[in-house]
Amino acid sequence: MKSKKLLLLYAVALTIVLATMVRIRNSRPVPLPTRDYPEIAEEGILRLVTEYNKEGYFISGDTIEGFHYELSQVISELSGLEVRLQLEMSLPESFRALNGNHTDIIARNIPVTSENKEEYLFTVPVIFNKQVLVQRKAGYNEGAEPIRNQLELGGKTIHVPKNSPALLRLANLAEEIGDSIYVEEDPLYSTEQLLILVAKGEIDYAVCDQQTSLKYTGQLPEIDIETDISFTQLQSWAVRKSSPILRDSLNSWFHQIRENGSYDLIYKRYYK
Repeated sequence: MKSKKLLLLYAVALTIVLATMVRIRNSRPVPLPTRDYPEIAEEGILRLVTEYNKEGYFISGDTIEGFHYELSQVISELSGLEVRLQLEMSLPESFRALNGNHTDIIARNIPVTSENKEEYLFTVPVIFNKQVLVQRKAGYNEGAEPIRNQLELGGKTIHVPKNSPALLRLANLAEEIGDSIYVEEDPLYSTEQLLILVAKGEIDYAVCDQQTSLKYTGQLPEIDIETDISFTQLQSWAVRKSSPILRDSLNSWFHQIRENGSYDLIYKRYYK
């Protein structure tokens, strides 16, 4: 009798587990058919994913702003395609959307590394950038001078947003200096918010790309961004390896944008 009850219990438990697995599987986004430029042109819609910040897409009053948003609007005019934007702060999630064909382009400043180039195609550089250490100036840090030698980062704790592109560079840097660098990935705060925490003295160190940090030096006189963490990097938009025609089309549009002066106007609005 006990055996029958036990078998029944196992059967019920197995049914629940299988039903849960089916629900989880069904809740995952189903990959869509692969798209390259011919399919995009036929539909007339170009799908981009970018960040919700001043570099990607940002609402200021009744105005939509953003470096990549403005570039996408010029591309829309040149190509005659309707641009539809998705917002995603996580770069890994953006790559998953790209892999599943839920977006055509990741429009953000992505470092073009050898690892990334193995899996994705990248446009011509959208911007030149590098990672810098964000810390407080001596006058706002009880007289302690800012770190200037990367060897001094051994044993320090550095804060970055979750899934930050700086993670790989910090791991490599720890190997280069032969010491531990403790990295705290913050799941809630963006790069800009971490800069404010450094300025307030709530954290001591963060890593940020130079172009972003330069925009805040006027608003946050406490921060020092003079110590480089990486060399200057090419940063570009990414597409799938199965979308070479789209990549070539983007390169052509970027060339036209630079030639007609649109790029310089947009760049100066956000980075100068």
